Amino acid sequence: MMTVMESTADTIKVWFRFTPREGWLPQDTEGLWAVRLAGGTARVCNAPFLQDGIAEGDVVRYRTDSDGLHWAVGRVSSPGNCTIRVLPVPTGPLGRSPQAVHQRLAAFGLGGEVFSKDFPLVAFTVPANADFCGIKALLAQGQQDGWWHYEIGCASDAWRNA
Repeated sequence: MMTVMESTADTIKVWFRFTPREGWLPQDTEGLWAVRLAGGTARVCNAPFLQDGIAEGDVVRYRTDSDGLHWAVGRVSSPGNCTIRVLPVPTGPLGRSPQAVHQRLAAFGLGGEVFSKDFPLVAFTVPANADFCGIKALLAQGQQDGWWHYEIGCASDAWRNA
């Protein structure tokens, strides 16, 4: 979900490298949209599906390689947003429906993106001022009831303490 940006000329894709997880998607890179800021930094504009430790709104430092690709080299700051990823259980009450996942989390005002039709993983940005306790309770209840599996891709201290 792209946020409103100053102009498309300020929009870049920042790439992240990571070690693929066993039994997970085979990718070892992920590109996230970002707004270019000063001094080789950019603000991330979407929720990551694969990269851990980053959330929408975070400012990252990047280096541009000889091919013109912008590679993240570290996080500079964070507004406290979190990233959660939810995968509906195909045999569960929600089926493979990312729309049903969105509907369950809509009460919290969360927007999310779907990885693909074949792999209906939904990546959500949880704003720093969201109802962390309520979201955590719903995520746990949904997993217990067989609706989905979920993981926390990026958590703030406020999320961990909620």
